[in-house]
Amino acid sequence: MEDITPPSQPGLVEKVAHYLREHIVMDHFQPGQRLPERTLADELQVSRTPMREAFKILAAEGLVVLSPNRGAVVAEVSPADMQEKLYVLSVLEQAAAELTCSHASDDELAELQALHFEMKAAFLRRDRQNYFRLNQAIHRRIVELARNPTLTDMHATLSRQLYRVRYLSNDKNEKWAKAMEEHEAIMAALESRDAERVGQELRRHLAKTWVKYTSEASDA
Repeated sequence: MEDITPPSQPGLVEKVAHYLREHIVMDHFQPGQRLPERTLADELQVSRTPMREAFKILAAEGLVVLSPNRGAVVAEVSPADMQEKLYVLSVLEQAAAELTCSHASDDELAELQALHFEMKAAFLRRDRQNYFRLNQAIHRRIVELARNPTLTDMHATLSRQLYRVRYLSNDKNEKWAKAMEEHEAIMAALESRDAERVGQELRRHLAKTWVKYTSEASDA
């Protein structure tokens, strides 16, 4: 199991939620699996109160289902629902990227490019965990630079629900390499402020996430 440091004060509830979220994303906790409150609280050396609050956060994000009989269970999302959400996410990111080409300053695009170089370095090291975190940071930053709070909020909600799908879509090295190529194309289009091209590149990139994920699932 990859090292994810257990939470400590301050911001305890948020850190517990982050710890659980990361494990769900990386398939350490799988869909349908019950999350034992007492065992996890003991493991993380926290009381059951922050654990319950963390479960509520993950339930609001669509990652966990809270049941009176079973407690917290990792959410099972149907393939049709995931495909639908990915489509909406791709539309949001296309719109955001087009706005970013108009609104972002040269310095902001340079910072985005720096994140991309960090992600590429993680790819070359085969550091999948940090690659994924930087990848998500890049997508999130593109949306933030659109300067549209409504779009940003909608994107954040869907992104949290799709973390696991997006992480697992690059599980095989050849798929991971292809995703890296797609990101190179996205960044090139952003650098030239080609709004139409960057929107199209992002839509294609996210559409392929579904193809790569379903292919991965069929190989399992």
